[in-house]
Amino acid sequence: MANSSYDSKDLVVLEGLDAVRMRPGMYIGTTGNKGMHHLLWEIVDNSIDEVANGHGNKIVVTLHKDGSASVSDNGRGVPVSMHPKLKKTGVEVVYTQLHAGGKFSDHNYKYSGGLHGVGASVVNALSRYLEVTVCKDGKKYFIKFESVEKKGKIVSGIVTEPLKEIGTTNQTGTYVKFLPDDRVFKDNHFSYDTVAERLRENAYLNKGMNIELIDERTNKRQQFCYEGGIADFVANITADKKPLFVPPVYIEGEVDETLVSVALQYTDTYAENIFSYVNNIPTPEGGTHEVGFKTALTKVLNDFAKKNNLVKEKDVAFIGDDFREGITAVISIKMKNVQFEGQTKTKLGNPEARSRVENICVSGLTDFFNSKKNEYIGQIIIEKAKGAAKVRAAAKRAKDLTRAKNSIEGSMLVGKLANCSSRNPDINEIFIVEGDSAGGSAKQGRDRYYQAILPLKGKPLNSEKKRIDQVLANDEIRTLIGAINTGIGEDFKLDNLKYNKIIILSDADQDGAHIRAILLTFFFRYMRPLITNGNIYIGMPPLYKVSTKAEDYYCYTDEELQEITSQVGNKAYTLQRYKGLGEMNPEQLWETTMDPAKRSLVRVTVDDAVRADQIITTWMGDDAKSRKDYITANANFNKVDNFKPIKIKEGN
Repeated sequence: MANSSYDSKDLVVLEGLDAVRMRPGMYIGTTGNKGMHHLLWEIVDNSIDEVANGHGNKIVVTLHKDGSASVSDNGRGVPVSMHPKLKKTGVEVVYTQLHAGGKFSDHNYKYSGGLHGVGASVVNALSRYLEVTVCKDGKKYFIKFESVEKKGKIVSGIVTEPLKEIGTTNQTGTYVKFLPDDRVFKDNHFSYDTVAERLRENAYLNKGMNIELIDERTNKRQQFCYEGGIADFVANITADKKPLFVPPVYIEGEVDETLVSVALQYTDTYAENIFSYVNNIPTPEGGTHEVGFKTALTKVLNDFAKKNNLVKEKDVAFIGDDFREGITAVISIKMKNVQFEGQTKTKLGNPEARSRVENICVSGLTDFFNSKKNEYIGQIIIEKAKGAAKVRAAAKRAKDLTRAKNSIEGSMLVGKLANCSSRNPDINEIFIVEGDSAGGSAKQGRDRYYQAILPLKGKPLNSEKKRIDQVLANDEIRTLIGAINTGIGEDFKLDNLKYNKIIILSDADQDGAHIRAILLTFFFRYMRPLITNGNIYIGMPPLYKVSTKAEDYYCYTDEELQEITSQVGNKAYTLQRYKGLGEMNPEQLWETTMDPAKRSLVRVTVDDAVRADQIITTWMGDDAKSRKDYITANANFNKVDNFKPIKIKEGN
């Protein structure tokens, strides 16, 4: 029985970096591979802030053979003098003290992504070792930190080699090398592709910044530097699509110490893709800066259409959505005193950002479209918006029909959705299964209280190739929308979600993989918050069943099959390869795939929305050559860097 007394002596005070070591997820989100890469981003972001504020012009990131990584810049160098209050050198303060750094005032950094002063110290706390070399004031300094075991306890990030002068130099800057602690991260292998994508994005966002990536493990090397900045970024994003004009529109300006840069391009696609950043930090949930841009775009294009007599009374009146069909835009702002909504820094909350972005965009876009040489671009956009407005009117009728017929109690779901009896969305889950055969097994094998089953007949429509009215005309898509209950696009409301887990459960064959891809494309294009909120999962049915006289074994991978058959040895056994869920009886399906105590699920997340957009365009779009080229270059389909799956083993 737990001690019933509770006094001051029971209070635990975590000093120094112990809090980080005990609860790393609070600081980096996860101790998986994604969290391990987050350590590198923290150090890179420090160098980005230094160079972006005019101190230096080059950053070098190196992946070393021993699993460590290093980041160097030619900035001013971390302070090495004694801190007047803490009586420690500045470099020791930065790497051992939480909420300490030079970014809490405007004196050192005008714009900064690191706002909380925990990045460098967190990296130190979660590393086997961290070394810092500082070049400053004609001298070179070195200090080393380690996380060591003392009396059975890990003491994090302590100084093992105090700061010392190791030479003279005419250079300035900071070099940081660290080894992620394998006692914290079970998968501590840096992915070259993941690091390269992040550095490329930062180079686009900081026009002219030179970033080099070196992989000593494979001798690969890349340099990233884009004089066109985010205009080059947009051109790269739309490279596999058909642009309606070239080059992208680019505007920039500054108001009240807020720098605003916007680049946009229209393609012959139908989806809206807006990617926004604040002080180089991506804001996938948007925020006030995106609102300001959208408001400005609508106003300017409406004014342009009226001024040039491009609309008639009989035309459907434009709304903002019409002007954003097929748009790809990148919004990058840099400002002081950034206020994010939530710990994850995914949505900008500063109310003043809206008016500042709107003012700059209205002025810049008006000047652009009023120029004689650019009038044709405005006309192209207005013509596309006219088509979008007509489709929107048709889609509205389809949405109204969907709302009327596709409610949980509605006639369209009768005979399709086997709903659960619980009305608590926090525990409810829905399995989207392929065909009536698998649907029948799932309906019989499920826990009826909280598990719903939605069988799909045939393949849903590929939403990447169709306009919204065509998507909504598809019975399977309409049924899916009605069951989930959130609406889509601008009408999406996460609060209306009826199931906390939406689980795609398809066969382990090519058709099943195609259905997964189609459904994930639809969710990404029209219900993306379900992915960013972590509601979309992929069920993992077994591939094989190995049966002996004594026991049955289910294998989910070829590696598990080899392990089990080796374990069985010379015993007689039978092997069954499951091609479809319908081959399993209800008890087997429950035991292997639906029981939370035994099943494995893959949660679908998007770490890099830009890269995810590009891959979806390649996989699911009309350009067969791009798809073939991608398949040729990336034949290993187990390595997909955009939809980052997190395998979740539930229960005991």
